[in-house]
This record gives sequence, C-alpha cells and structure tokens, in this order.
Amino acid sequence: MDKFIGIDVSKARLDVHVEPGGTAFAVSRDAEGLSELVEKLAQQPCACIAVEATGGYERVVAAELAAAGLPVAVVNPAQVRAFAQAIGERAKTDPIDAAVIARFAAAVRPEIRPLRDADTARLADLVARRRQIVAMITAETQRLSRASARSARSIKRLITALQRELSDVDGDIDAAVRESPLWRAREALLTSVPGVGRVVARTLVAELPELGRLTRRQIAALAGLAPWTRQSGQWRGRSFIGGGRASVRSALYMAALTAARCKGPLKDFVDAMVARGKAKKLALIALARKILVTLNAIVRDQKPYHPA
Repeated sequence: MDKFIGIDVSKARLDVHVEPGGTAFAVSRDAEGLSELVEKLAQQPCACIAVEATGGYERVVAAELAAAGLPVAVVNPAQVRAFAQAIGERAKTDPIDAAVIARFAAAVRPEIRPLRDADTARLADLVARRRQIVAMITAETQRLSRASARSARSIKRLITALQRELSDVDGDIDAAVRESPLWRAREALLTSVPGVGRVVARTLVAELPELGRLTRRQIAALAGLAPWTRQSGQWRGRSFIGGGRASVRSALYMAALTAARCKGPLKDFVDAMVARGKAKKLALIALARKILVTLNAIVRDQKPYHPA
C-alpha cells in the first residue's frame, strides 16, 4: 500500500505524520534533525512526502529529502488549509497540521517535480529581492507626491539608497547569469521574443525552471494564466485567471504590454481580439499566455523566436 507522509515545518522543528497508519514523530530543524529525518523516511518507501511551503523554512528540508532520492513535493499552504476545512478539521497544531498534509497528499497526489538546483535557488532569491526593492521605490515615490518638505527630504534619501541597492542587486544578477553558459543561452532564447527583456527573461529562468519541460496547458496553469471556467446548468459566468506563480504572471503581463506596442504578429493578435469586441485587458492576458506558450516551445526546441 502506498504511504503518504506530511511534514509541517516550523523554525525550530519538523512534525512528521505517515498515512496510512498514523505514525507520528518530530525532529529538530537542524543538521542533526534532518539527518535523522532522512534516515527514518528512507526506511519506509512512500509515494509522496509533502512539505508545506512556510516562508522559506521548507527549502532546506525539501533539498535534503530530494538529495537523498526521496519523492518530495512542496505544497501550497492555502490548498492544505482549504482541504482541512473541507474535511472538518478546525483545530490547528503542528502535529495536526502534519496529519492534514499527509491526508492531503493521499487525496490529491501532488506531482513530484525536480527541485531547483542551488545556483537557480540563489538566482531566484536575487530576483525576488530585486522585485521587493522596486516595490519599495514605487511606494516611496508615491509618498513623495504628498509629503511635507521635511518628510520629502527623508523620502528622497531613502529612494537614493534604494536605487543604489537596486543597482548592486542588478550587478549580482548580471554576474550570476554571465557565469552560467546555460543561463546565458536560455536568456538569449527568451529575449528573442518581442516584449521579453532581460528582467522578464531572468525572472523566468529563476522562478519557472519547468519551462520547456511541460505541455502548453500545464505551463499556463503553473503560471496562473489558465482561465477558470465558471458554469452551472444553463448559467455561464466569466472565466478568471489566478493562482500559480504570481511573480511569473506579472512578468509575463509586462512582456505582453510591451509586445502589444511593437509591430508584428503579437500586436496583431491583440488588435484582432479588441476588434472583435474583447476588453483590452482580456486581450493582454491572452497575449501573456500566448507568449508563455511560445517561450515554452522555444526552450523545448532550443530555437529562437521566428514570427512565422
């Protein structure tokens, strides 16, 4: 019988639950505890070890398990919480959470995907930090327009410091990409598509390593660009997008905005949708999905973009 293991991750310890059977134990979240965890789990073959994403604490756990050749999947905490509500589990403690995660894995059977290697994880951290700095600069710039003279001086100093930090992070990202022939080649392929600049390309390299290895539907769903159909009986509601990797979806939407201004098939695609009465934003989202599917094919085939 297939076994499913749930691991609830906290800063200090890991709570583990095995289904079926209900076996439970806990280890510390340090080198000694992780070694003990790998040793115990290696002794009981399982179909899936589900680790809940917990603000980054889960990364080292998932990496240790994957390095030991164990089938690990990092699961979305929002989905686990919704599953807990669906089965009527209202109590919330670390051991209970581990049991819910194990039951979630047994019911849903999340797909086991290869984890990012250490270099890709470091690039992803840099790209995420760049995004945070840009958000802070935007927020401070908005405050500047309505600030008093005294506050304005403070805001300008902070913006200057943030811009210096942004320049440093950009330099670190440039250096990381230059050091990897694989990343340089992938960046060149991605930026061959109109609208896809270096920032978008590096976001995809860092945060969508599955690019080129999934089907068009799977990659659209992973990025949160696959529409959700809403219908019941004769009623037909509007479809929506959501979920997936928000940072990737945002980067692709910016690429679509740029591509829609450049002459060529991608701009024609948006113009044709608008001419048929579709909303401009809907057309841009459809273009973002089209760009993603195109990028997926480009990386799979290792051939640069060609309009034909």
